[in-house]
Amino acid sequence: MTTGVRRRMGVEERRQQLIGVALELFSHRSPDDVSIDEIAAAAGISRPLVYHYFPGKLSLYEAALRRAADELALRFEEPQEGPLGARLLRVMGRFFAFVDDHGPGFSALMRGGPAVGSSRANAMIDEVRQAAYEQILAHLGVDRKAPPARLELVVRSWVSLAESTALIWLDGRRIPRAELELQLVHDFAALAAVSAAYDAEMAGILVRILVDEPADGPFGELVGGWWPSSPRDPAPRCPVRVDQLLLIE
Repeated sequence: MTTGVRRRMGVEERRQQLIGVALELFSHRSPDDVSIDEIAAAAGISRPLVYHYFPGKLSLYEAALRRAADELALRFEEPQEGPLGARLLRVMGRFFAFVDDHGPGFSALMRGGPAVGSSRANAMIDEVRQAAYEQILAHLGVDRKAPPARLELVVRSWVSLAESTALIWLDGRRIPRAELELQLVHDFAALAAVSAAYDAEMAGILVRILVDEPADGPFGELVGGWWPSSPRDPAPRCPVRVDQLLLIE
């Protein structure tokens, strides 16, 4: 992290360097276990100089969280092209890559770490969740300002599920990452299907999601064994009979 050669940096360049060094250390160990002395040593500067740019560990921690939160929010961005199942699977791949690379830092971001009680830190966490929520609505072609009530519940529940699944997975990584990524895509379909049983509007949204899903896609793999493809459509498709989708356990 440090080259062993000191050089004079501008104020903003030095701040960004310290944020990067702190984020790297937080990615491998809990922020509670990383001292200002370690951050200073890794950056190749003195402890007092760290305090020149940041008044305390909390402010540096929040700056590192800001960068991590911005990067994590970007992981949910995906071109709105092709089947939704494949899009969500790519999103989950990038999401878990971040989680895998920044385990302790991700845990600190979502659980608060030394910044627990910090309104700024909590706001950053909410921004990540909101960004993920809005991205999913965009992929569904739904107005983010006025989504159907049940759809909002499904999407927010799924974002929360992805977050909690990642946090549990970090404790031992006992399940292959790729399996969890696919499972979470299936979880989205399952949540939508259950909601569709209670609401005709959600049923319509679910049909719209599934109508162009290929049989070998993430959603098609989940439900393809339950329905035959339409005889009028020579290309394999994921069938869209909602009543049978609800039989999936």
